[in-house]
Amino acid sequence: MASDLETKAKEAFIDDHFELAADLYSQAISLSPDNAELFADRAQANLKLRNFTGAVADANKAIEIDPSLSKAYFRKGNACYELEEYETAKAAFELGSSLAPGDARFANLIKKCDDRIAEESGDLLDQPLEKASTEVVSVESDQESGQILNEAPNEVTSQLNVKQKYRHEYYQKPEEVVITIFAKGIPAQNVAIDFGEQILSVIIDVPGEDAYHFQPRLFGKIAPEKCRYDVLPSKIEVRLAKAEPLNWTSLDFSKDSTIPKTVTVVSGTGSQRPSYPTSKPRRVDWDKLEAQVKKEEKEEKLDGDAALNKFFQDIYKDADEDTRRAMRKSFVESNGTVLSTNWKEVGSKKVEGSPPEGMEVKKWEY
Repeated sequence: MASDLETKAKEAFIDDHFELAADLYSQAISLSPDNAELFADRAQANLKLRNFTGAVADANKAIEIDPSLSKAYFRKGNACYELEEYETAKAAFELGSSLAPGDARFANLIKKCDDRIAEESGDLLDQPLEKASTEVVSVESDQESGQILNEAPNEVTSQLNVKQKYRHEYYQKPEEVVITIFAKGIPAQNVAIDFGEQILSVIIDVPGEDAYHFQPRLFGKIAPEKCRYDVLPSKIEVRLAKAEPLNWTSLDFSKDSTIPKTVTVVSGTGSQRPSYPTSKPRRVDWDKLEAQVKKEEKEEKLDGDAALNKFFQDIYKDADEDTRRAMRKSFVESNGTVLSTNWKEVGSKKVEGSPPEGMEVKKWEY
C-alpha cells in the first residue's frame, strides 16, 4: 500500500501537483515511518511548495534513518540555502559530496555558500549592497526527478496551511528565547525537535492523530548546540540560545523587521547598573541625574508650613528612639498642638493640648 502511494506521489510531483504529492507522501509515511526515501522525497515536494522549514525537518528525519542517503543532504542544503542559513547549508552539501563524490552539483553549491558567507562577513566589500541583496542564484536541478529545485525566491515565503492544534507563546531574556507549547500529556517519544542556524522544527506525532508541525524561521540566529527542550506533563518547553544578545521584536523572521537593539549584559557583582537599549540619540546618566535630584531636594528652600514640616521631618529622621517616642506621644495626645522631643518630660503624663492664641481645643463628637 505504501509503495502504491509513493508511486502516485511521484506522478503528482511530475505533473506539478506538489501539494497533492506532499499529502500522498505523508500518507505513505504513516504506513512506513522508517522509510528514509519517503521523507527525502517529501522534502523535495516541500521545497517546491517553498515550505523550507518543513523540507529541513523531512531531510533531517531521512538522514536520521539513513545517514548514507546523499539526496537527503542535497535537499537539506537547498532548503537551508533558501532560508539564508549558509553555514548549515554548506555543512549539508559537504556531507552529501562525501557520499556522492562524482556529483558536481555539491561542489558548485558549496562555492555559492562560501560566497554568501563571505558577503555576510563583509569580505566582499567591492560588491554593492543592493546588488548582493537582489542577485538571483542560478538554479540547480534534481537529477533523479529532472525537476528544478531552486527557483528565484519570492518576497514572502509561503507555508503549508496547517491548522495549529496547540497554542504556543514565548518570552525572552538577553541570552535566550523560551517557547512554551501547550500540549498536554504527550509522550516524549512522540516529540521530535530539531534546531538549525535560524530554524526551529517541532513535530508532535501521536498515533491516530494528525501530526502537528511548528516550524518557524526564527527572528534571529541561534546556537543549536546550546538549545534544549523538555517534554513536561502539561506542556513542551523549548529554550533557544541566542547567537547574539539581541532583542527579538517577534518570534518569526520578517524582512520588514527593524534592526534589533543589542542588550548589554552587565557581569560581576558590583553596584554598576545595567545599561538598557534606548532610541534616544544620547545616553542618559541615571546615576548622575539621581544624585542631582537629591542635591536639589536637600538645598531646596521652603517657606511657611512646608519649611516647618521639613524641619520636623529632619529632626525625626536623625533622632534617637526616645526622642521619636516623645514626638509621637506629644503630637497624638495634644491633638497636633504640641510637639516635644523630651521623653522624660512627656513620658510619665498625658500631654494636654495647647492651641494657638485665640483658639480653643474641643473634643470631636463622633
